[in-house]
Amino acid sequence: MTIYKGFSTYNRNKKFRLTDFALAKQDLFNHFNIHKGEKLMNPDFGSIIWNLLYEPFTPEVKKLIVDDITRIAKYDPRIAVNNVNVVEYQYGLQVELTLTYVPNNQIEVLYMQFNQQSSTTN
Repeated sequence: MTIYKGFSTYNRNKKFRLTDFALAKQDLFNHFNIHKGEKLMNPDFGSIIWNLLYEPFTPEVKKLIVDDITRIAKYDPRIAVNNVNVVEYQYGLQVELTLTYVPNNQIEVLYMQFNQQSSTTN
């Protein structure tokens, strides 16, 4: 079985080296932290969530966000999306994302918060 290896410059208090599912999750978080159209030479990369934070949370906006999250997660062949749930949360949105790490069939639920005040992902 292939072991994916990478490095993280984020949260250096923890181990600097990432492998397998931890690396895939960090790659996913990095993808969500880039606004769509912001990456040089790849305008389709990134997320539209940051542009929708100030919009009223209608069913249409929720569907756009779920579709965007699914598109981003499918970008990485190591990850399969099981479930996406988006709810309003204080000054932004909270996403509950159930993923399967394909190489070893590991399932995990990720919680991400997109905040209007700080524009960061947790």
